[in-house]
Amino acid sequence: MTAILCSVLIIFATQNNFVMNFPADLHYTKDHEWIRLAGDVAIVGITDFAQQELGDIVYVEVETIGKQLDAGAVFGTVEAVKTVSDLYLPVSGTIRELNPALANSPELVNNDPYGDGWMIKMKINNAEDIKTLMDAKAYEQMVS
Repeated sequence: MTAILCSVLIIFATQNNFVMNFPADLHYTKDHEWIRLAGDVAIVGITDFAQQELGDIVYVEVETIGKQLDAGAVFGTVEAVKTVSDLYLPVSGTIRELNPALANSPELVNNDPYGDGWMIKMKINNAEDIKTLMDAKAYEQMVS
C-alpha cells in the first residue's frame, strides 16, 4: 500500500466530489499541463484537475507540429462543451507529434489524462528546464 501511495498522490476534492490524481513521476505547470521525460522526448498533456474544470473535451487542436517554441508559448487549444482553452508548452522545444487517437476520441483526455489522453510528444531543448516545474506535491498544494 505504501508503494502505491508514494507513486501517486491522491486527494479528495470534496467540493466537487471527485478524486484528483497527481502522478509523482510527472512535472507540472501553473497552467495545468504535465510533462513526462523519456530520454530526449517528452510527452505533454493536461492534468486531471484541468480536464475536470473544463468538462467534456470535444476537440484538441495542435497546429504547431514541427515548430520550435519557447516555454510558455501556446502550442494548441482544447475545446470543451462550454469553453476553449489554450495549451501552453511546459519547456522549450520542438513539437514532434499530436496524439493521433485524439482525432476520433478526444474524450480520452477526460478518461485517461496521464495515459491514453496525452496530447503531444516533443523534443526538448534542455532537460534541465524540467527542474523549473512543479513536482506532484507542489502542484497538489497549488490546486487544493
